[in-house]
Amino acid sequence: MAPPTPTPTPPPSPRTLFGRLPLPERSFVAEALRTETVGGVLLLVAAVAALIWANTFGSSYEAVSDFHFGPGFLGLDLSVAHWAADGMLAIFFFVAGVELKRELVAGELRDPKKAALPVVAAICGMAVPALVYTLTVVVGGGSLSGWAVPTATDIAFALAVLAVIGASLPSALRAFLLTLAVVDDLFAILIIAVFFTSDLNFLALGGAVVGLVVFYLLLRFEVRGWYVYIPLALTIWALMYNSGVHATIAGVAMGLMLRCTRREGEAHSPGEHIEHLVRPVSAGVAVPLFALFAAGVSMNGEALAGVFTRPETLGVVLGLVLGKTFGIFGGTYLAARFTKAELNKDLAWADVLALASLAGIGFTVSLLIGELAFADDAEMTNEIKAAVLIGSLTAALLACVLLRMRVRQYRALFDAEELDEDGSGVPDIYEQDDPGYHLRMAAIHEEKAAEHRRRAEQAGAAGNRPESPA
Repeated sequence: MAPPTPTPTPPPSPRTLFGRLPLPERSFVAEALRTETVGGVLLLVAAVAALIWANTFGSSYEAVSDFHFGPGFLGLDLSVAHWAADGMLAIFFFVAGVELKRELVAGELRDPKKAALPVVAAICGMAVPALVYTLTVVVGGGSLSGWAVPTATDIAFALAVLAVIGASLPSALRAFLLTLAVVDDLFAILIIAVFFTSDLNFLALGGAVVGLVVFYLLLRFEVRGWYVYIPLALTIWALMYNSGVHATIAGVAMGLMLRCTRREGEAHSPGEHIEHLVRPVSAGVAVPLFALFAAGVSMNGEALAGVFTRPETLGVVLGLVLGKTFGIFGGTYLAARFTKAELNKDLAWADVLALASLAGIGFTVSLLIGELAFADDAEMTNEIKAAVLIGSLTAALLACVLLRMRVRQYRALFDAEELDEDGSGVPDIYEQDDPGYHLRMAAIHEEKAAEHRRRAEQAGAAGNRPESPA
């Protein structure tokens, strides 16, 4: 008797790029982006206010920005602008650290296969703008110091643009944008830590490390109380500032230490809970305050003309507009090509290009790196900031044009993801394998059918009346 022929194993189905998110991940992304969108609008308002203030009452703007206060004996007699950059942004980077930790243990970056796409896209989206800047300044004979300025993406500003133009992106595209920004922030943090660290004060750095160890142990032993953590966090920040390492690194380190996995019976992990509390402070207060004292640059005709004539500023504009767009698009395309992944059938590569152009909005971190890169040249710092504003505005306008071309498609996909016809509180698209959903829908349709039969009988009775028209 011949041995049975083995059933051939079907080839694995190709992975789908920008496929439907699991419901918990979709809910988290929606809540996070909702806060960031509100923060982005406030950021936009703060940036406009800074430009108006600096270009109408420039002397008062400079006086307030340069006003110093703080305990000098602790090395913290800083200007208002300095407090906004090193102090307020530490809160922003704390949230970035929590986001990164969550993505690594419970989000898209947990699975190496899923992580490959945003990581490759983010790396290409930082390398290509740096390359564009470098080529521009080498040809023009400029300074290479600003190579990192066009490498950053500002998620809040990007979401504000989406809110203004009314483009309701499908959840998969929104999640990709958020994860891309998280990875982008990680590399920006590494750039700041490695390339913009001044002479080290090892005593202060050692104190900061000890403080971080204490912070970790308190979390490990589940010690509770804001009155414990906030004074400790301020101490760690002050020591990190005096160590010569950029003070925002302290915020990142503390954010990474929070537990972001849920235990049995927990509705939210400690990291998610803290992020939920701190994110509105970051998006609604810290980042807008930084923008208010960082975006106030002179925008007269001479300064604007200089943006397109100096190689450093031109490199920033081209890096944000062209480098980011083609870097992220090219990285995504290559990742799909080499992993044999297929693009979601409801989307097109034009959508990826539009999303990549949106990532060219590099406001907050780009302004910070610009200040660090040209700290000893106030005039160049001002021009670099102007270049960041012009490059980000150009990228936003380009993204608006590309996104508006597909806005109807996005709206249809978004509405399909939101539809909850059975009123269960869960979108119908996630209940297709639930028998209870189909039974609820059957009852709804039966009720509608009964109502239509009743109306048909009434219409028939009315039609048989003698006074009814023939």
